[in-house]
Amino acid sequence: MAQLSQIEWTDTTWNPVTGCTKVSPGCKYCYAERMARRLHAMGQHRYRNRFQTTLQADLLEAPLSWSTPRIVFVNSMSDLFHDDVPSHFIESVFDTIKRADQHVFQVLTKRSERLREMARDLPWPENLWMGVSVENQDYVQRVRDLQQVPAATRFLSVEPLLGPIRRLPLAGIQWVIVGGESGPGARAMEPDWARVIRDRCVDRGVPFFFKQWGGVRKKSTGRTLDGRTWDELPDLPRTYLDAQRIHARKRR
Repeated sequence: MAQLSQIEWTDTTWNPVTGCTKVSPGCKYCYAERMARRLHAMGQHRYRNRFQTTLQADLLEAPLSWSTPRIVFVNSMSDLFHDDVPSHFIESVFDTIKRADQHVFQVLTKRSERLREMARDLPWPENLWMGVSVENQDYVQRVRDLQQVPAATRFLSVEPLLGPIRRLPLAGIQWVIVGGESGPGARAMEPDWARVIRDRCVDRGVPFFFKQWGGVRKKSTGRTLDGRTWDELPDLPRTYLDAQRIHARKRR
């Protein structure tokens, strides 16, 4: 089961795990937790445990059956490297990613220490983009953990950006996303916080994606930064581009 996504930097989501717990200030107004509450109230079986970490083992191989090449955000409703997700389950998710090389998979975690510790036991295919979330200067260590992971593409989600980050580490980083917080209780992002990161990315040739200003009504604040929409992406893997060409020929 896949769901089309409204997240600006992906096509669809795949959630072999649901549920999480808060680990840092960026989690305070977690959109996934709000959504899980609504889905539980609606009787959605996958959220029978509300927002407790729950393995959805029947979805482990779902991407193998998707014929249309997609960019897939893995676990938009959880964190794959949560302590309650067994190592063997994480390995199974990575195995599916390796086998489903017609897609690009984006894995994002705040548990960078566990990611670093497990990295040597995981496959790192070209179609896997590995990222960490960093919301302010206090959590820059997550970037340093990611820099030790042998992923072909490493990326940073600096969202919600809750404070200035001086000299964001960019060595070995192929993509940076920046965005403000949205939804009830959203904390404001200062424009200069985003500009400093944007300028650093431009200076070092790292693709930069500005997702949103955020706020309680994010559509009204838009997503342009200094009069421009920043939609840059890292290089797409060969397997994905080949799959796109084959799929296009079949549709003619």
